[in-house]
Amino acid sequence: MLSSHEARVLEAIDDAEAVNLLAEAVRIPSVTGTAAECEMQHWCARLLTEAGLDVDLWELDLAGLRDMAGFPGTEAPRTEAYGLVGVLGGEGTPALVLQGHVDVVPTGDLARWEGNDPFTPWFTGDTLHGRGACDMKAGLIANLAVIRAVKRSGVRLARPLAVHCVVSEEDGGLGAFATLARGHGGEAAVITEPTNGTVVTANAGALTFQIEIAGRAAHGATRREGVSAVEVFWPVFAAIRQLEASRNSALPALFAGNTQPYPIEVGTVRAGDWPSSVPDLLVAQGRMGVRLDEDPADARAAFEQAVHDIDHPWLRTHPPTITWPGGQFASGRLSPGHPLIDEITRAVADTTGVTPPAAAAPYGSDLRLYSAGGIPSLHYGPGDVRFAHAPREQVDLRELRTVTRALALLTVRRCGIR
Repeated sequence: MLSSHEARVLEAIDDAEAVNLLAEAVRIPSVTGTAAECEMQHWCARLLTEAGLDVDLWELDLAGLRDMAGFPGTEAPRTEAYGLVGVLGGEGTPALVLQGHVDVVPTGDLARWEGNDPFTPWFTGDTLHGRGACDMKAGLIANLAVIRAVKRSGVRLARPLAVHCVVSEEDGGLGAFATLARGHGGEAAVITEPTNGTVVTANAGALTFQIEIAGRAAHGATRREGVSAVEVFWPVFAAIRQLEASRNSALPALFAGNTQPYPIEVGTVRAGDWPSSVPDLLVAQGRMGVRLDEDPADARAAFEQAVHDIDHPWLRTHPPTITWPGGQFASGRLSPGHPLIDEITRAVADTTGVTPPAAAAPYGSDLRLYSAGGIPSLHYGPGDVRFAHAPREQVDLRELRTVTRALALLTVRRCGIR
């Protein structure tokens, strides 16, 4: 049974307003590393200020952050970026942090969006389509909708609620890293990444790698005088697939139903500089999954050893060069007995009548930075990650409504009432 304060906050949620805000957010093309990423932060700052929060909006010291221990790496170039935190109610350490990232991935081939502009949201029934709708502007708007509902209800929180809006999640987590380095924290955090009704209490990590394969150039008409870097890449690729299989052979129960939570994928391959020449250099880049509780250094060592052990006459004398540029996501998890799990589970059950399952996710996120910073964290947010990073990106607006209510109830219960 809901208390009168809980009921007031839930009744104050404006679903139409939240949908309009989500559509407005999708219209901002906040691709990670672009000027629109900064625009998105200022848009969120205006909404937090209008809601009466104490707002901290600051420009990130990009050079200084790169020199700090634990810097998570980046892939997109930036000359400017901002951090943003809003705090509502009470004194002291926030009892709860609601966190979301403002950046989205590039659109890819526009033709695959079936004639639609990725940054002009469109609707089919209860579904909103557009880049960022799922990952993760719907979660970001759910956080803002909770704030607005609390303010609109007149309920006063006994302990603070914080909203963290961060940049650069898609390319390493610079925004979360900078937010924690600035001293913003909380007793617990919900990161509203898309979870499709599941409470995600752990996630794997992901490391960006680069492999350079040397060949020997020759005229294409006399190719046997050379060594094709493309051809000698095949045993490297085969070794990567074998390593992937071995690393996914014994899996934690949290990954039930997922037979490959630690994938290793080669995302780009570039080779050669002339059509009629034997290519003397191949550069491949990809991502390697990090197992739960695995030191990323151990994951890197396993990858390098697998490539080093390849029995190939050319590679024995011309070993591949492996580097680790870009984002470096460790794994992260919430202790199985932490009360936040039961609190969010009860909030979901009390607003939907359904007890959500708990699971782990196969991708890296800001969860590992908050957990490493001493802030117990989990994921619960609107959307299905299978639609993320794709030209079919979409979010079911019924999930936005469901998540907003559960988070509002969690906020009132965790922060308390004056």
